Amino acid sequence: MNAKQNHCGQAANLRSCRPDALDPDTIAAAAAAVRSGEVICFPTGSLYGLGADAFNPEAVRRVFEIKHRSPDKPVLVLVNYIEQLEQLVVRVPSIGRELMQRFWPGKLTLVFEARGSVPPILTAGTGKIGIRQPGHPVARALAAAVGRPLTGTSANVSGDPGCRRVSDLPASIRTSVSMVIDSGPLAGGVGSTVVDISGDRPMVLREGSVPAALIHEG
Repeated sequence: MNAKQNHCGQAANLRSCRPDALDPDTIAAAAAAVRSGEVICFPTGSLYGLGADAFNPEAVRRVFEIKHRSPDKPVLVLVNYIEQLEQLVVRVPSIGRELMQRFWPGKLTLVFEARGSVPPILTAGTGKIGIRQPGHPVARALAAAVGRPLTGTSANVSGDPGCRRVSDLPASIRTSVSMVIDSGPLAGGVGSTVVDISGDRPMVLREGSVPAALIHEG
């Protein structure tokens, strides 16, 4: 096992977890790290991401520090079960249920009106929260093991490209997390399509892997 030094001077674990043969020990160790307030790097879908307990403001703040992310930019979260939405959103409109049925799990991020209990650092003061159910088996297993929503922002320095291989991760990322889960090369390409469903009609904020035209079908 390779090791790097994290920001606390401790060895950061580099562990392998294949999407077609999940390692339960790795998932359990990563989930324990997240529940204890640590930040990990894991495959979120097409790119590697930074995972932290979405309801732990200090852990989320650490994600911002690692990425050098501006506090006025919100961070999306990942859920494994649609039922976890109840912890995060005021309501799930009918169009949201329709889009989830059509595109989840997968590359569609839906923006909801956030509950008051959602840490403001996640929403950047917008009162809205972006949520996705990931399609990658490791991400879904991790979210299930944590039992709480977790951050899914890309593992990169803000403004730089995301990483589809662990070997592409910046040294500052690798040395600032407590664990890196290597699931091999990811698909890369464009990110998720982001759709705001907090209003009367769905609004495509960013077109990604799901064409905008498909959002308005049905």
